[in-house]
Amino acid sequence: MSYKDRKINRKSKRREKVHEMVDVFDMDRLMNAEKQKARDLRKTPWWKNKISSGKCHYCGKVFPPTELTMDHKIPLARGGKSEKENLVPACKECNNKKKYMLPIEWDEYMNKLSNE
Repeated sequence: MSYKDRKINRKSKRREKVHEMVDVFDMDRLMNAEKQKARDLRKTPWWKNKISSGKCHYCGKVFPPTELTMDHKIPLARGGKSEKENLVPACKECNNKKKYMLPIEWDEYMNKLSNE
């Protein structure tokens, strides 16, 4: 490999690193924007109506509305958005157990528990 080729190769590697840092920054900024959307939606009549039944989306148990949390069915970390179709009320226990699972992974987890 010639000197010129090595020099070009080093420059392209540096550019890749810069792009990776920009991508991480953009992802962080997008994640914060989605979290803010969720906080804003939590104050709306739509959300208050959603939790008024007190029913957890996952276990079906009834709780006081103040004890329900907002959960993203498809987690933000896995590409979900803070949109009404993706937000459900969940009890703290289910929300903590679900963490970053996708709906299909949660269903498999629940089936596994019921078979034990």
